[in-house]
Amino acid sequence: MPTEDYYNLIADGYDELHKEEQEKKLEIIKKELEIKPETKLLDVGCGTGISSNFKCDVTGIDPSEELLKIACEKFPKSQFMKCNAESIPFADKSFDVVISLTSIQNFTDIEKGLSEIKRVGTNQFALSFLKKSEKTEKIEKLIKTNFPNAKRIDEEKDIIFINKQ
Repeated sequence: MPTEDYYNLIADGYDELHKEEQEKKLEIIKKELEIKPETKLLDVGCGTGISSNFKCDVTGIDPSEELLKIACEKFPKSQFMKCNAESIPFADKSFDVVISLTSIQNFTDIEKGLSEIKRVGTNQFALSFLKKSEKTEKIEKLIKTNFPNAKRIDEEKDIIFINKQ
């Protein structure tokens, strides 16, 4: 079953399943990043918008229509659109901050997704992925290649990389 189909099926219970753990990671990330009201932030794999809870100009992308419907209801002032990390439809350096919280392991092409994240961002990046993913070594290597100065933070269930240029 494609990942987006799985998330469409569990959309109604997603927040109940994941909200608490996602908010813990978001708290760590918010302490690390410098976010101002005028900051343009892209949330790659935004899901229901848990990770889109910033007081700035937020755009979220996700391949799951059902998760995006929930995000739109929760954050009507933010913009959400259906698309994949591997083909982000924005110009180079369109965002001050790009985050991707616990979704990298779900990318169809991790290398392409990280390349797109780097392409559309300018200053700050926060990337996390599940420690228990079978792709952990590959993801960590690709993040270190694309963001060699990133700070690594071990969280309970995720590895978080923060890169400030």
